[in-house]
Amino acid sequence: MTLLSVLDLSPVPEGSSAGDALRNSADLAHHVEALGYRRFWMAEHHNMPGIASAATAVALAHVATHTSTIRLGAGGIMLPNHAPLIIAEQFGTLAALHPGRIDLGLGRAPGTDQNTMRALRRNLGTGPDEFPRDVVELMEYFKPAAPGQAIQAVPGAGLDMEFWILGSSTYGAQLAAMLGLPYAFASHFAPAQMMEAAEIYRERFKPVGRLQKPYLMLGCGVFAAETDAEARLLFSSQQQAFVNLRTGRPGKLPRPLEGYEESLDPYAQRVLQSSLSCSFVGSRETVRRELADFIERTGADELMVTAQIHDPEARKRSFTMLSEIHAEMGAVPAQ
Repeated sequence: MTLLSVLDLSPVPEGSSAGDALRNSADLAHHVEALGYRRFWMAEHHNMPGIASAATAVALAHVATHTSTIRLGAGGIMLPNHAPLIIAEQFGTLAALHPGRIDLGLGRAPGTDQNTMRALRRNLGTGPDEFPRDVVELMEYFKPAAPGQAIQAVPGAGLDMEFWILGSSTYGAQLAAMLGLPYAFASHFAPAQMMEAAEIYRERFKPVGRLQKPYLMLGCGVFAAETDAEARLLFSSQQQAFVNLRTGRPGKLPRPLEGYEESLDPYAQRVLQSSLSCSFVGSRETVRRELADFIERTGADELMVTAQIHDPEARKRSFTMLSEIHAEMGAVPAQ
């Protein structure tokens, strides 16, 4: 049974503020919890006017006060931006306040541009190449403190934490397999190596921890509405935001624009179609068909669904429709 979860970038629509976006995120988390979605993750991005979840642990703490059962987590924390101890303390605090509900997904990309990366880190002596060592160090902080241990994560030591490795290439697949961790692939915006990464992860997985067999989560976009045309209009906000980011013009999430994709030159159309190919856009029947095909083709254990939709109410309706479609397919989301 393929489970459904939500990845929220806390989008800041044109005409609104970051505060509005974070309040919308909490409302969405409460909504999808009632629908039975498994997890609600938020992502770390910096210097992006259209994304309000930069302080990911703080944003998750806000969401946690509006939910009670859904698992909450980072999808992910860009570990090269931080000292592992800081992240252990932040997520240890969340785990202490909300036991049994916190996930920590870890990525090796900066989640931003080079100038912002320098402002975040100050010292660039460490970077993505140190990622495996930093992951292991971070995991060690959550083990029970040993007598005389010089440095402890407080809160953190001895608390339950579910770690994930995130990736958009085969690198993360190899690391997740080696460490025996669940793996989440960012196919919602970088699907090119999805199938290769999935194969590597499954073939090389070593059950060295609590996980006894590989567990694969795949990202996808779902934009569901009553008609295909309405769904395509909702999707145009995501398309505009993606093109704006790729052309160095990041901004707030644009309002829907009729005929946007058709207005682009052929090259831009190809970039959109390849990068966002794991987006299922349409009516109930269209989404049901495309979702079923994707699950059959990939064998994913879980789907992490995102939807950059300008209208928060339309976004909630899309997730409601997806939940109904999923139930009709005979795979009711876990409670």
